[in-house]
Amino acid sequence: MEAADGQRGRGVGSQRRSPLDVIMSQIRRKRTASDRKPLRRFLSQPSEHSGIPEDGEMEAREERGKSEAVAADSERDIGWGRVCAFLQRMGKKADSRSLSLAHCDLTATDLLELAKLLQCLPQLEEMDLSWNELIGGCLKALTSHLPHVGGVRTLRLCNCRLTADDIAAMGEALSCLPLLEILDLSWNSSVGGGVLQSLLGKLHPTLRELHLVACQLTAADASALGEVVAALPRLSVLDVSCNPRLTQELDAGGFGKLGAALSHAAALTTLRLQACGLTTHCLLALGGSLPRLRSMRELDLSCNKGLAGGLRNLTLHLPHLTHLESLDLHLCCLSQADLEALIQVLSSLTALTQLNVSSNKEAGGVVHQLVSALPLTQVRQLPLNSCSLNEESYTALALAVPFLRSVDVSWCKVVGGRLALLLDALQPSVILELRLSSCELNTDDLWHLAAVCRRGCLSSLRLLDLSYNGSVGGDGWAALFAAGGLASLEDVDLSLRPSTSASCSAWLPALLCSVPRLPALTRLAAQRWKISSKERQQLNHCLRKKSVMLEWDPDIKDVTLSYKPSPEESQPEE
Repeated sequence: MEAADGQRGRGVGSQRRSPLDVIMSQIRRKRTASDRKPLRRFLSQPSEHSGIPEDGEMEAREERGKSEAVAADSERDIGWGRVCAFLQRMGKKADSRSLSLAHCDLTATDLLELAKLLQCLPQLEEMDLSWNELIGGCLKALTSHLPHVGGVRTLRLCNCRLTADDIAAMGEALSCLPLLEILDLSWNSSVGGGVLQSLLGKLHPTLRELHLVACQLTAADASALGEVVAALPRLSVLDVSCNPRLTQELDAGGFGKLGAALSHAAALTTLRLQACGLTTHCLLALGGSLPRLRSMRELDLSCNKGLAGGLRNLTLHLPHLTHLESLDLHLCCLSQADLEALIQVLSSLTALTQLNVSSNKEAGGVVHQLVSALPLTQVRQLPLNSCSLNEESYTALALAVPFLRSVDVSWCKVVGGRLALLLDALQPSVILELRLSSCELNTDDLWHLAAVCRRGCLSSLRLLDLSYNGSVGGDGWAALFAAGGLASLEDVDLSLRPSTSASCSAWLPALLCSVPRLPALTRLAAQRWKISSKERQQLNHCLRKKSVMLEWDPDIKDVTLSYKPSPEESQPEE
């Protein structure tokens, strides 16, 4: 009976289980638990046909992926370590986004090593290799690796003695820098003379700033610049200063073409044409573009003596520059008529904060009109150094002083004995720079300056230039240092004229006592002052713990014998 029941039970089981189930159960009994695979995986097509990896294969791939990631991280760490070591050798700190190696005396070998490290800097956005003259002629070693840093937005190569081949190599590499916004090749004389044209046509529309100061640019370069400017819709800064050949052959195009092309640079905010040999005819070409430069904020036409007598060609169009903040016309030999034409339009320049007509001797006679026409409440800089100020113009300047952040009346002899008029007009904690070089100041002037310091009126002053004022007695210098109230002072110049000398013993103790109250001081210039060895030791000890650049002649006799007049001193005195 039991046997029958057992057979019946097995028969029932046999009916319930398919042949495939029987086979699977046998296979399971033969496999260990660790080797068992899900039934669904087993019943599916083989992995080589289905493309679905087995669990073991997945685990192996994951392990390989982790190993590769670790290896990649390790390789990046090694690469970054090499970058850090290179920069540390150059006295710089590593930054994955900014590479600053200016003034590092880089050699061709250093440049080649740096080029190989670029692959370790994929996030680099700024590169500055300026003032490394030894890399000239070797730039291709670097440009061939620029594809590794395609995200660079700023590239500066000032004063690197670049050759024509360097500029050509740079032009070829620009295609690898589609995001480039700032390019500075200033102070490379080989850039001009047609070489620049191999680069200009390859600039991307992303470019915002182009700096080509002192590059020996010619009229042909000016013409090429004119063609490119129209194709750079985002260009906001163009600086071609110190290129006197830029304006040659005006009749053949040259600067005229550039001036006309500027009308298409609607985004231009800064235009610098300092010392470019501009003439009145150049102003005609430039003036025609001004009505379309509504975004212009800074216009620098300084050091162009050929503008004399023709400024009206420009001033007629200045009212269109409603956002103009800075206008620089210093050292342009402006005539009385030029200044009158300028004064007529100043009232329309409602955004103007800086006007520089210094080193134009005729300006001294129209200060009252200038001050009356300017929006005084917002003017921050109005330098009038070397302007032949008289008593009337000096008094008129005092009306503007309360609003100024910088006061410069250097080389104006009328200031001597009348400094109180200027100082009493100062507003407390407003002025940042005070330049009074070669003003024939006397001891009373310094006493009054000391009193103003004690009242806290100069607590924000950062620069104080009192050089070339040998008429001040020792008591005056001592009173200034003892007064205090100059906690923000960073730069002070007490130097005497190169042809004179005097002892500092009367005021040096006061200076030594004042140093702890000058926490911001970084530069002290006191050339031509005689100092004993003991006094020098005291001064060096006092400044030892402060990062102060001390300009003090080591031997007054040696300095006198080797004296050469500076450009500033060679100016005729008023």
